[in-house]
Amino acid sequence: MKFSATPLPGVYEIAALPIKDARGSFARIFCRDSFAEQGIEFQPEQTSLSVNTRAFTLRGLHFQNPPNAEEKLVRCVGGKVWDVVADLRPGPGFGQWHAVELCSDHMNAIFIPKGLAHGFLTLTKGAVVHYQISPAYVPGFGQGVRWDDPTLAIAWPRRPRVISPVDQLLPTLMEMANARRT
Repeated sequence: MKFSATPLPGVYEIAALPIKDARGSFARIFCRDSFAEQGIEFQPEQTSLSVNTRAFTLRGLHFQNPPNAEEKLVRCVGGKVWDVVADLRPGPGFGQWHAVELCSDHMNAIFIPKGLAHGFLTLTKGAVVHYQISPAYVPGFGQGVRWDDPTLAIAWPRRPRVISPVDQLLPTLMEMANARRT
């Protein structure tokens, strides 16, 4: 595996390094020791799969609040998605975002530390996204921020065609801040 730092601290794009022969290929996609060598103590407790039937389906931007904030290793195992993380951690990086195209053909992944919101837009029909998560999802701690938040100003490659009613009603960062003050 090859770890490449992104502009957001703690966020890495991870490339699998497949070994190919006449049968096809074999690649390591997670190794606790390899993560530890990068200073990442990630021990997944839950694995989830998101199956998306239509192209340009948007999911997110989601996160879990402390004390159940999540770390995620996200990989597209079928098709292609445009994967986005938005930094919600206090400090100078707050509100910055980074995107990477995850593609089953490339076997790449993105590691997302605690304190970031995550979402994706499918670029192909039948896109399948595989998540490894720690800690496991805890009902009542999940939250999200709108995909089209003007503060984040994410440059999505296409306008989404499918968005869940729940994701359509997520607050903006400003609305979240105002709700905390009241």
